[in-house]
Amino acid sequence: MQDRLIFWKMQGSGNDFILIDHRQPCLTEAAQRQLVPKLCAPKFGIGADGLILIEPSRRADFRWRFYNADGSEAEMCGNGGRCAARFAFLQGIAPAHLTFETLAGIIQAEVKGRRVKLGLSQPHSLQLHLEIPVGSEIWHGHFINTGVPHVVIPVADLAVVPVAEVGRAIRFHPLFQPAGTNVNFISMLGSQEIAIRTYERGVEAETLACGTGSVAAALIAAALHNLSAPLTVHPKSGETLTIYFSQEHGSFEAVFLEGEAVVVFQGEVWLDELW
Repeated sequence: MQDRLIFWKMQGSGNDFILIDHRQPCLTEAAQRQLVPKLCAPKFGIGADGLILIEPSRRADFRWRFYNADGSEAEMCGNGGRCAARFAFLQGIAPAHLTFETLAGIIQAEVKGRRVKLGLSQPHSLQLHLEIPVGSEIWHGHFINTGVPHVVIPVADLAVVPVAEVGRAIRFHPLFQPAGTNVNFISMLGSQEIAIRTYERGVEAETLACGTGSVAAALIAAALHNLSAPLTVHPKSGETLTIYFSQEHGSFEAVFLEGEAVVVFQGEVWLDELW
């Protein structure tokens, strides 16, 4: 394993990621899982919500490996996907209209300057009107998998929701084992706009934004209120995400997430100093 590794730091709606061109492999599988928590750790590492490796693919323009900050591997990440697409375009790895291989399937994307429109795999496992006991309270939520599992809970006032406490309890709730779930609290701002706060599985904390969570929020709102696309989602970061979809006979298709993917900086990490 080499001692120096070039990386990019990018963010999408406040979700930040470390991206590495790994088409010429230099990190073993074991090394990846050991290094990810170290690299993603604030203050001690680069600091990020996740790490993305760009690798060769025979089925698409590239393949990604996506790791949460705790070192666990996730099937999909919407904001990370947008960053990966723009990274690949800027590095000459893929054209503006591109596809990449994930554990959730082949994902398509279009890079339009700083904005990226990302197609997601077809959502599934929709369950409405769930009662979720947490301590002495019952939380009323809805479940959908938008590449990764999400619970969506409508609330009257996002500002007073104990996101970390309740989010953590639902993330590990027996109802959603063994995989667990991400947890999103939402409020409608109008007929086509949603505010959201998210507790992310793998990060194990509230994050400034979650792409697949924003998609889950939009689809659940559409199912509950018979809304049509596009819907605008406002995460805690203050940025804006646009969700496109078609809905027929209770199922969703042609789901897209659009927003900015921003390059923050490039650098070189000294791997031998992290061990």
